[in-house]
Order: sequence, then structure tokens, then C-alpha cells
Amino acid sequence: MTCHSGGTLEIYVEPHLPAPVLWVAGTTPIAGALVALGSAAGWRVSIFDPIADPDAFPGAERVVVGTDIAGLDPGVAPAVVVATQGVWDEEALAAALARDASYVGLVASPTRAAVVRAWLREEAGVPDDRLAAMRAPAGLDLGGETAEEVALSILAELVQVRRGTAAFVASPGPATLAGAPRPEFPPVVDDIVLLDPVCGMTVDRAHARHLAEHDGVVYAFCSMGCRTSFIREPTAYVPVSVSSTD
Repeated sequence: MTCHSGGTLEIYVEPHLPAPVLWVAGTTPIAGALVALGSAAGWRVSIFDPIADPDAFPGAERVVVGTDIAGLDPGVAPAVVVATQGVWDEEALAAALARDASYVGLVASPTRAAVVRAWLREEAGVPDDRLAAMRAPAGLDLGGETAEEVALSILAELVQVRRGTAAFVASPGPATLAGAPRPEFPPVVDDIVLLDPVCGMTVDRAHARHLAEHDGVVYAFCSMGCRTSFIREPTAYVPVSVSSTD
């Protein structure tokens, strides 16, 4: 019987690549929106936080109640987005930059991102080449304002990086919900809510983790980076007229 193909064979190969991996640090609204959008887009999403509630993130493949970003899954190169909004940003970023990560981004205002970057360089000893790979603020500049819109801009940047259509360049992104421009006269707003004198973020005094005292005034900070900057040079952030709480 004659072979109609002439003895040739055509083979069709359809690659099935593993789903991309996204790790989100924090339980903020932006973190929650990113978990939902990322999982819907086919990413394997894990969320990390000491107070993470698995029931609050149904879209997450894994909820890690803790901060072990550096030691978990050593063979994986995840995209890491830090969205704790000042709670443990520095710790999460230092861990992410110390491991093999395909992307590292910080949800923060440009002002606070600069403070965090300086802390990572000066206090954590993160080398400049690793800091250059960090997107801060994270996300494309789509003009988003809500948590969902900011999360969408971050996911869009993740797609760009994954598909090889974007370069890591230092430019302000849209993720500005984590802070505000530095005010002229910081400290106390009232007995409960304070202003971080370094970056201008409002801080809940009752739950503030980062505190420092100067001339009898207790200041609260959104992050250890802001606290470190303040302690190093408090007069750069405190008006001369503010000297006592009496």
C-alpha cells in the first residue's frame, strides 16, 4: 500500500508551561485585590502576613501566617509584591531581594518609597544592583485611585515583565495609596491619629509598631525606615517650635 504522506511525519507540539507564581505580602485592600485579580489571570498566588486569615483570601492558593519570604520554596522564583503599607515593608523587601525573585515591587508613595530604599541600602546592606531591580512604587501609571485599580496596574506591570516587554526603570508609578507628601509641620493630629513626620502618613497611635521620642514628644512612624531616618536627624523633620507635650 502506498503511503500518501511520502514517508514524512509532522509533529505538533503544544507547550504547557507552569503557571506564574505571585507572592503578596500584607492584608491591605490592595493586597486583597491583587490576590483576586492575580488568581483570575492564572497566577498561583500566595499571601504572607502574621495576621493573615485564610477565609479572607479565597482566591489565594496558599495563605502563610508568617513572614518567611526568604526561606520558603527555594527552587521558585516568584514575583513578590509588598503591600503591607508600612507594617513590615522593610522586612518583606529585604527577604524578597535576598532570594531569586522574578519581580519585586513595593506599594508606596514616591516619598515613602525613597525612605524605604535608603533604609534597605544603609541599614540592611542591600546592594545597589538589587535595589535597582525593585519597582517602587509598583505598577504602571494608569491613573488608578481605588485598591482594585492600583492592583490592576501592578498586575499589568507583572505581565509586561513576564512577557519581556518592559525594563526596570526608575519612574513614579500609581501606587500612592500608602502615603502622602511630607507635611511642613508634622506631629500630633489628635490623641489617636498621628502623622509620620518623615513621609506624612497617618499612623494609628494605638497600634503603631515604630515609635521614637524627641524632646518629650512621642512620634509614630509608618515603618522602621522612617523611624531610622528620624532618629538619625530628628531636627530635619521637627519644627523648632515643637518641644514638649506638657
